[in-house]
Amino acid sequence: MSLLIGRLALSFLLGGTSALFAQAVPTASRAGDLQIGADYSMAKPDYVPQTFQGFAAYADFDFMPHLGIEAEFHQVDSTTGDQSYQRTFDGGARYFRTYGVLVPYVKAMAGHGDFRYPYSGAVVGYTIYTGGVGADVKFGAFLRVRGEYEYQKWTGFTNGSVTPQVVTVGVAYHFAGKPRFR
Repeated sequence: MSLLIGRLALSFLLGGTSALFAQAVPTASRAGDLQIGADYSMAKPDYVPQTFQGFAAYADFDFMPHLGIEAEFHQVDSTTGDQSYQRTFDGGARYFRTYGVLVPYVKAMAGHGDFRYPYSGAVVGYTIYTGGVGADVKFGAFLRVRGEYEYQKWTGFTNGSVTPQVVTVGVAYHFAGKPRFR
């Protein structure tokens, strides 16, 4: 009888060890926060004395509590009818903080910019570097409203570099019911 009790005890100890060390599996974990947005942009192109207007699209992916990446596209066109425009594709790092519904951030990016010269139709590509500052305002779990300022440096122009400034306002959809980092 003691041999049977010993075997049962040994079976319980060996077979029940996984139950003794069981942990709850997270049910709502993810790699980070994603938001995708569309914006209205106004730019001072620094090549001609006028304001360009257009649109932008961006995607942010925040993979750490205060750090993420951003990719964006801008298309701003001349308002004088000279058919010139600036088109940019860039991406880089962003640092943000969360203060209730306000999420201010700074970003540093690099990419490519196309400039269409007035009346000539010539489109020339340049390397660009961008620094920006802005803030998202949260409206519920999914909607964000953004305001942003960017300073761009376009390298390789004939007379050196140009430094457009861009102001952007827009909205974004934030994926996920409860933000991980915001």
